[in-house]
Amino acid sequence: MILLDASQIRAWDAYTIKNEPISSFDLMERAALACFNWLSENGYLENSFSIFCGKGNNGGDGLALARMLSLNGSSVTVYILEFGKLGTPDFQRNLQLLHETAADIHFISEPERLPAIEKSAIVIDALIGTGLNKPLEGLWQSTVQLLNQSGNEIISIDIPSGMYADESSVDNSFIRASHTLSFQCYKMAFLVAENEAGMGQVHILDIGLDRKFLSSLEKNYQLLTASYLKPYFNKRHLFSHKGKHGHAALMVGSKGMMGAAILAAKACLRSGAGKLTCYIPEEGVSIVQAGIPEAMCSIDTYTGDNEKLDKLACYDSIGIGPGIGNTEESKNRLLFILKHYKRPVVLDADALNLVAGNLELWKLIPANSILTPHVKECERLFGKAGNDFTRIGLAIKKAKEYQVVIVLKGHYTLIADPSGKYIFNSTGNPGLAKGGTGDVLTGIITSFYLRATPLLMRLVLRCICMVWQQIRQ
Repeated sequence: MILLDASQIRAWDAYTIKNEPISSFDLMERAALACFNWLSENGYLENSFSIFCGKGNNGGDGLALARMLSLNGSSVTVYILEFGKLGTPDFQRNLQLLHETAADIHFISEPERLPAIEKSAIVIDALIGTGLNKPLEGLWQSTVQLLNQSGNEIISIDIPSGMYADESSVDNSFIRASHTLSFQCYKMAFLVAENEAGMGQVHILDIGLDRKFLSSLEKNYQLLTASYLKPYFNKRHLFSHKGKHGHAALMVGSKGMMGAAILAAKACLRSGAGKLTCYIPEEGVSIVQAGIPEAMCSIDTYTGDNEKLDKLACYDSIGIGPGIGNTEESKNRLLFILKHYKRPVVLDADALNLVAGNLELWKLIPANSILTPHVKECERLFGKAGNDFTRIGLAIKKAKEYQVVIVLKGHYTLIADPSGKYIFNSTGNPGLAKGGTGDVLTGIITSFYLRATPLLMRLVLRCICMVWQQIRQ
């Protein structure tokens, strides 16, 4: 699925207007009609509507929608914020057409004149769209506060007013919508947890923008969907055997944390690893052998003799971290692997915590290794971030700086690769908010990594989070 920033979306509008060709007014009609159809399909047309508009093109969308609703027989009241200037040309044309309907139109010039909203009305937010470049204040802010305190269901057009499309809105006043009807593609604002209270359920409406525009873009980011990835998953050959599907190793578990080892090991084997060896403490051997007998167990501590070096070299991939604890022994085992294993590794959980506190370990991480931090682990690795956008930017920067892949876990998990490109996974769900899901992810990635050739590696990186999410559903 396409993910563009606000400037690219405006350029896409302009390209469509020029090359379809279509007038900007008629493109606005398409957007309003898409919103009208959504309201119709979802049973809203029997309600009355209070529509709040600015004088930009977002407000023009609101006026066009108001006209369609009024002509359809709905009771429509329109409130336009008035600052003594004309609106955009398309806004003014829609305002003229709206005067020819039964819609009740009011102009609001100061906070004291803001209305009491009918309790049964559906509020349409068409105040200001993706062109916002500073926090709302004055009449804008007062209007947003009124709508948020009204208790009415709010439906925002394109983006909740007061919310930036491409940067943090954490200090802004913005609409708390129940639904956001956005156009053509996702905005970055819809992918971050800090905006959850504002956007409600996001619905992407197709307004027929010319898709030839997309071929001219250099896209550094993307939003993954299941349909995009499905063709890349193939069945095993009938005559394959375990030797054809790689030998993985997991350094996992400690006293009281053997559940992490079980989860990671099961995920690794069920995701396709032919063989798996788990490096675990001696007291955990019976737990792993009883819980997942397919896995082999070793209690080697990697003290450095040649036999252990040879054994290390036989693994096609190694995953390290779930449940190992933040101890000196774990640090020494991790240090040994990073010094002597010549391929990328998968680092999660306590492995990340060990790396965060030790510059020597950072320097030893092989290129193209995969780090899978959650928000707190990301802070330990790279420092605190004031908001989600800063954290995302930091992960992208560090992936390129250290030449690793960073999988920043969340509802829309970020995958940042060493080239500076990044993608978001679209299949997260709140059921994953429980202990153990990260251990499962580590096992899956370790399994995927052992079968990947360099040419396929980028695709694998794009798939790992998707498969993890689908398995956990």
